[in-house]
Amino acid sequence: MSRLEVRPATGDEVERVLALWRRADAHPSVTDDAASIRRLVLRDAGALLVAVLDGAIVGTLVAAWDGWRGNFYRLAVLPEHRRRGVARALVEAGETRLRALGAARVTAIVVTADAPAIAFWRATGYEQQDDRTRFVKNCAAD
Repeated sequence: MSRLEVRPATGDEVERVLALWRRADAHPSVTDDAASIRRLVLRDAGALLVAVLDGAIVGTLVAAWDGWRGNFYRLAVLPEHRRRGVARALVEAGETRLRALGAARVTAIVVTADAPAIAFWRATGYEQQDDRTRFVKNCAAD
């Protein structure tokens, strides 16, 4: 029987992470490129978590710590591995990591139109904040 392993990604897994995001239909953003992921892994080696099954990456989660609050980004699981505990294992590992760093609060960034994602986060004990609005500015080089 296969065992799921959740661990930090390595720099040589960047292309596999990008491929997983595409296959998992993760909503693309301006930081979905190899340079951005390599920068994350170099800056904070434990932030990008991968779920590995039989040697293949089947899920990801960015569990970022800014010194004040924990943030989750890019929870993505391959379609054929969904509803098998992969996402929950990633979130649990991310929570453990962030608590160890001192986080008293964790925020998950979730696409509003992604109903299955919203349902997942609610089922794992996260509350949707209706009294806050997120503002974003892409700072791409000119």
